[in-house]
Amino acid sequence: MIDLSKEKLELNYPCDWEYKVVGHDQEMIECALKSLFDDRDYKLELSNVSSKGKFKSFCLNLLVHSEDDRVEIYKQLKDHCDIKYVL
Repeated sequence: MIDLSKEKLELNYPCDWEYKVVGHDQEMIECALKSLFDDRDYKLELSNVSSKGKFKSFCLNLLVHSEDDRVEIYKQLKDHCDIKYVL
C-alpha cells in the first residue's frame, strides 16, 4: 500500500484549483464567498443536494498563486461559520 501522506503535491503555480464546499444554505455560502474573495475572480457551481435537502455541495474554482495561497484559502473556507465542510 502506498502512503500518500508522505508525498508532496507538485503543482505549477499559478493554477486553477477546485474546492468542494458544503453548507446548509446557498445564499449564505454565496455571501461568505463574497466576503472572503471580494477582490478575486471565482466560479461557484451547485454540485449536489443531500437526499433530505439539508446540505448542498458546491464546486468552487479559483486561481491560486502559490502553495501558501492555496492552503490559506482552504483555512479561510474551513473557518467560516456558514461553511460546514471543505474538501
